[in-house]
Amino acid sequence: MLRRTLLAGLGSALAGPALAETYPSRPITLVVPFAAGGPTDLMARIIGERMGKELGQQFIIDNTTGAAGTIAVGKAVRAAPDGYTISIGHLGTHVANGTIYKNLSYDLLTDLLPIARLPSNPMLVVSANAVPAQNLKELVDYLKANPDKVSGGTAGIGSASHLGALAFFAATGARYQLVPYRGTGPAVQDLIANQIQVMVDQSSNSLPHVRAGKIRAYAVTAKDRSAAAPEIPTAAEAGYPMEVAIWHGLWAPKGTPAAIVEKLNAAAVATLQDPAIRSRMEDLGQDVPTPTEMAPAAFAAFQRAEYAKWQKILSDANVKVE
Repeated sequence: MLRRTLLAGLGSALAGPALAETYPSRPITLVVPFAAGGPTDLMARIIGERMGKELGQQFIIDNTTGAAGTIAVGKAVRAAPDGYTISIGHLGTHVANGTIYKNLSYDLLTDLLPIARLPSNPMLVVSANAVPAQNLKELVDYLKANPDKVSGGTAGIGSASHLGALAFFAATGARYQLVPYRGTGPAVQDLIANQIQVMVDQSSNSLPHVRAGKIRAYAVTAKDRSAAAPEIPTAAEAGYPMEVAIWHGLWAPKGTPAAIVEKLNAAAVATLQDPAIRSRMEDLGQDVPTPTEMAPAAFAAFQRAEYAKWQKILSDANVKVE
């Protein structure tokens, strides 16, 4: 019995490197937790296509929607740990949902293996042009003076715009009435029409409207000014340190051999080092991580830190879905 156990253990130890030598030998499925056409799907297609060339196999995009991404993540968790089904997700699906949803059938920090951190999209604090504030401090003062008269849009609980609003509340002490929409598009249109007055939204969504003069931008919620809009100051420059970015990443099911994770990571790093891909990401307002930040261990540490940060913010705000 002991001999069989030792041999089984030895076989498992040798299987990973042996499998990695021939991996991948067939197409790889990339599970996307949102519908086609959205920012996560677009990133999945751009990066998946280039990683496929790097690895010599096609990436098949599997859009599995519903329940703020929890259905797709569960599907990815249950997939065979052989590197042929991996998933893409972001701050909401792989951090916030762990606090918001109390009955998840998986643990976001232990049931998935981080492969690589992907680009992130900082948020912009924006308002309708009718709002009199000309800078972030004036906006905060205006909100504090009119706590029941100002409304702001979100795309629902756990959405990027909802998380951005909660971070804004925590950093500034100001509040506005949250109005849920079916998506960011309708919310921004109402912002332009002054049906709502404020939003904290992904820069890729709101920056084109800022540049067209349809809405006003006050600050970017990042440590440094965004390369996509260097003229917009950071929230910290106005005295409100607030780092919120909708970062993306790749994950594999728990038990996937380390050698395969390393191979996938190397392909992701090569993809984002490609000047053409970097240019596309920057055109979309995305900040590209360094190879060091993309490493599996570094990404795992980053995810854990984000989890702790948002667990406090969401718990303090009593945001949950039973």
